[in-house]
Amino acid sequence: MGIYHRPDKLKDALHLLASAPVTLASGCTDLFAATEAAALEGQILDLTNIAPLKTIENCHGHWRFGAAVSWSSIVGAALPPAFDMLKAAARQVGGVQVQNAGTLGGNICNASPAADGVPPLLALDARVELQSVSGMRYVPLSAFITGPRQTTRRRDEIMTAILVDEGKAQGSSAFLKLGTRKHLVISIASVAVRLRLNGDRVAEAALAVGACSPVACRLGAVEAALSGVRVDTVEQHVMEADVRAALAPISDIRATSAYRLDGVPSLVRNALILASGRGKALE
Repeated sequence: MGIYHRPDKLKDALHLLASAPVTLASGCTDLFAATEAAALEGQILDLTNIAPLKTIENCHGHWRFGAAVSWSSIVGAALPPAFDMLKAAARQVGGVQVQNAGTLGGNICNASPAADGVPPLLALDARVELQSVSGMRYVPLSAFITGPRQTTRRRDEIMTAILVDEGKAQGSSAFLKLGTRKHLVISIASVAVRLRLNGDRVAEAALAVGACSPVACRLGAVEAALSGVRVDTVEQHVMEADVRAALAPISDIRATSAYRLDGVPSLVRNALILASGRGKALE
């Protein structure tokens, strides 16, 4: 391994990133696994010792998740029900060791189509905060990931936080994933659902699907169809054609594209049942 940097101040990390080519590390649960060599090459900049990147707080009208917050920290945080889907995803990212080491920012920046953290954050209309020595900018998560392993992060930038506006942190939520087993598995498909009600009617629905297109995506047509319907009938308004039209799955070692297209509508209905608070999902 080359030179390993682990600063405790963000300004030091930013100056180092601006001065030399380095590989950013934030948990390494994907970085090491993707390394074909016996060790990481070149200079490594570990971000997990920078305290402000490891906090979760509610301030200035939004929830702020430091980019180096671990999955275990998310599970243990006092968050409103709109984040239950993110907590459910966190509980299913690998085993406990991976949940302790892996980070939310790392999951996003790795930009895997199957990243379990992305669909819940899309359903929360999350934004990412990016900093460099030149300043700070914000990008909607929906625009940040542009393809498999591709993002709009510039070489001199560090993702420092993920932000969710208070207005979007409303309602109840659920997350489900389809895999060959319940844990320690990469998603064949994943679904995140958030419902905000007005009495017994759906005032707002947000649904996102992962692992079924180059980038996780929202189901806009399904969301529109759910607006105003009674909460005890939400699953009945999910049209398979609307779900499938938003997806572009591939066939890989985990599943065929046809299997994914067949499975996602049922996954969406089940997640809606859970988010509506009506007990167990359908088999």
